[in-house]
Amino acid sequence: MTNRSGRIFLPVSGLAALAVALSIASGAWALEEGKGEEAAITDCDKRLCAILLQKNPNGGDLRCTLTKTWARSKIKEADSAKVSWGFGDARCTIDINLSREKLVAVMDGEKGTYRFAPHTANCVVEQDGKLEKVTAVLAPKIVFKNGRADKIWVNLKSVEGPSSVTFTVQTAAQLADNFGLFHRNMIKSINRYIERHCPTTQAVATAPPAKASAAPAKGKDGK
Repeated sequence: MTNRSGRIFLPVSGLAALAVALSIASGAWALEEGKGEEAAITDCDKRLCAILLQKNPNGGDLRCTLTKTWARSKIKEADSAKVSWGFGDARCTIDINLSREKLVAVMDGEKGTYRFAPHTANCVVEQDGKLEKVTAVLAPKIVFKNGRADKIWVNLKSVEGPSSVTFTVQTAAQLADNFGLFHRNMIKSINRYIERHCPTTQAVATAPPAKASAAPAKGKDGK
C-alpha cells in the first residue's frame, strides 16, 4: 500500500485492511470510492501520527470509522505462489479504537507488545458480477522494540462470507501468522509509516501559512 489511505489502513488496525486478506489492497473498478473516504482517512492519519510522534499519554484515545475501497488490480499485487486473489474489487468499513496510553507505552519503551481489541471489518467483495458480504474479526498483535515494529500477528478470529472468499482470507492469515508470509513487508510498512510518513505529515500540519509576496512598488508615473 503506497498511497496515503493505504498507509493509515495498515498501521492502524493491522490493521484494518489486513482484515480482508492481509492485503486485500487498493482502489476502484466496479466499486467507486465513496464520498468522504479519503477525508476521514486523512483526519485519522493526522491524529494517529500526533500520538506516535508526541508520545503524550494524556489525551483522548484514537477513535475513527474508516471505509476504504480497493481495486482488483491493486489487490492482485499481493499475490504469491501460495495464495492469490481470484475476485474483484473490495470495500471495507471498520471502527478503530486504540488506547493512547498503551500505544505510547509500547512506543516509548525498550520492548512492548500492543494487543488490539477485536475489530470487525464489514466488507463487500465483487464475485462473478455480484457484491458479496464478507465479515472478518481480527485482533492484531505487534511487538515493538525501541519504538520500531519488530513482529506482527494478524490474529484472524473469524471470517464469514462466500466459502471461496473466506478460504482465501483464512489461508492468507494462516500463512502470515504461521509461516511469516507478508511479515517482512508489513513490518517495513509500519516502520516506514512511523519514521517517514508521520514526521512529514506533522511538518506539513504545523508549518506556518506561506505569506503572499508583496506587489512591487509603483513609481510616480504608475510604472
